[in-house]
Amino acid sequence: MIPIKPVSQPALFDTVLVANRGEIACRVIRALRLLGIRSVAVYSDADAGALHVQEADVAVRIGPASPALSYLSIDAILDACLRTGAQAVHPGYGFLSENQAFAQSLSDSGIAFIGPSVHALNIMGDKIRSKNHVMDHGVPVVPGIAQPGLTDEQLLEAAASVGFPLLIKPSAGGGGKGMHVVERQEDLAGTLPTARRVAASAFGDDTLFLERLILSPRHIEVQVLADNHGNVIHLGERECSLQRRHQKVIEEAPSPLLDEATRSRIGEAACSAARSVDYSGAGTVEFLVSADAPDEFFFMEMNTRLQVEHPVTEMVTGIDLVQWQVRIAAGEKLTMAQDDVVLTGHAVEARVYAEDPEAEFLPSTGTVIELMEPDGDGIRVDSSLRSGLEVSASYDPMLAKVIAWGRDRTEALDRLDRALAGTVVLGVRTNLEYLKLLIEDDDVRAGRLDTTMIERKLPGLAFRRITDEEVSILAAVEAGESAGITDASPWARRDGWRVGTHRPRRLHLAVTPDDVREVFLQPAGAGYEVRIGERPGLFVTQDAEQGTVTVDGIRRRAAIKRNGSALWYADNGWSTCVLSLSRTELLEGQLSQIAQAEGTVDPEVRSTMPGTVTSVSVADGGTVEVGQTLLSVEAMKMEHQLTAPVAGTVSIHLKAGDLVKANQIVARIHATHAVPDAAEHTPTKEET
Repeated sequence: MIPIKPVSQPALFDTVLVANRGEIACRVIRALRLLGIRSVAVYSDADAGALHVQEADVAVRIGPASPALSYLSIDAILDACLRTGAQAVHPGYGFLSENQAFAQSLSDSGIAFIGPSVHALNIMGDKIRSKNHVMDHGVPVVPGIAQPGLTDEQLLEAAASVGFPLLIKPSAGGGGKGMHVVERQEDLAGTLPTARRVAASAFGDDTLFLERLILSPRHIEVQVLADNHGNVIHLGERECSLQRRHQKVIEEAPSPLLDEATRSRIGEAACSAARSVDYSGAGTVEFLVSADAPDEFFFMEMNTRLQVEHPVTEMVTGIDLVQWQVRIAAGEKLTMAQDDVVLTGHAVEARVYAEDPEAEFLPSTGTVIELMEPDGDGIRVDSSLRSGLEVSASYDPMLAKVIAWGRDRTEALDRLDRALAGTVVLGVRTNLEYLKLLIEDDDVRAGRLDTTMIERKLPGLAFRRITDEEVSILAAVEAGESAGITDASPWARRDGWRVGTHRPRRLHLAVTPDDVREVFLQPAGAGYEVRIGERPGLFVTQDAEQGTVTVDGIRRRAAIKRNGSALWYADNGWSTCVLSLSRTELLEGQLSQIAQAEGTVDPEVRSTMPGTVTSVSVADGGTVEVGQTLLSVEAMKMEHQLTAPVAGTVSIHLKAGDLVKANQIVARIHATHAVPDAAEHTPTKEET
């Protein structure tokens, strides 16, 4: 790995406030510490115990959990600056990082914004304006229609000239949010209203534009660095083609697609875009490149901030982007020219999210009860995780980034694979196994990438299933912990003790709501003989201090943690949660299945995740059809639509803005065609 080059200690700021949270706030705070600058963290009520709060020199509460009342509140951030004497603000990414009003308010208050000018934010903050602007400066753009203020009717008329398939994009958007692919002309009219609503909700601006969908597209972005003295350089490109729903998952530098000639041309195009707005600081110019024509590239947008994936550039150039952001904002000149930038080796980054890939990537919440983060040669982890952390539904689900550097791409991927295998996060469902499956894919290994690849590959990904052996391990752990002696009397034990022959203990472990396994355990020496169904019993012992379990004499390492009735298990980058059911819970589940099978209760619609109701599409007492959207719930920047499982009359009492919990009943439907009552049922010939 190329070591990050040390910087001199110029006359910088004394105190810098970090207007962000999570892993990027931690990353910036650590850079400030290296520069000898006092750091100020801000936090909402949901983040009072967060890692960035602990790592900063000073921390200021700025409001409740809602981003609008805390991290997006310009007044709250300004007040925190004035109270702590902050001379500058680093915005990180997301939240207010590209907000013109915020940058202007800081300037009006005599506080430096560690980012570009308001002018650059204004031009590049609007996709329509930026596209037209750079086109006038010789930067190639994707064919499309990009004019402010177009109505749905005007967009429909213009679509034929753009061609299909096409993309609907929000002009004020970012991070892929609000983008919609339309394959056919007849689908456009129905998609535009949804796109406007999402754009208005996410960005406060429902302006849309249309863009030709590039087939076999690859997402290539170029890192630029510019000072306030007219110097602009690029630090090479990053490949960000592994995306799901336009959200990046794995990034790398450099791209395996580009040759040196194209790298030089695309880098110069990025610098031209930056120069056109007198850019200052670190920025990223994003391009689309067709895999079928890798020497052609088209400008998409410029991100006027630090990018999530900036570590891969740092690891192949040895340049600390955050420190340079601070130095440039303080008036320093760049000390390197374009010829000084050398890309050495290869770096790959994987984003660790609190989400469940097997449940349509629904956001996950909970408390981190066990944490192990990797280290070793070429490994870097940018993380906000800590044991005891409450993962909230109020914010983006990204928890950490695992980055690996290697002398070549193969070594970097191998190191990343091992690092992910050594990462353990228990208490919250994550995408770790999904990341490993991706980087082990043959096409990924060969560098055959495009932005639609994950969507094509996902149905074929073989997610691991818990084995009977692993269920036996968890059963033994559950039995061992719940049988702990708190009283000298044998009557206080819960291990099946009785006078006479020792009675096997029976547990019911729910692997999924529909997969409950009956397990029998017989104490034997220091462990348990465990039997599931008809298979032979396994002898299981656990050494909690060593973090090992032994099954029939074979010792293995495994991270196991019990949290209430939940038993968490992790092994080689894979984790699962199994619930130990009480007799009452088991009975309730059985009765519920019987009732639903007989049609004696009306269908209930439950929220699949905790979040905020963004829209309600039906009225209480209204008639609905199967599959009709009832309401939408948003959490962690993801919107999920809940639909009617049967036709009938709906009972719903929620409104936009209401908070819901995971598994909460949000609507009930009285089915139009109920299953006949048993008393009215006419027996068939087979039944008689």
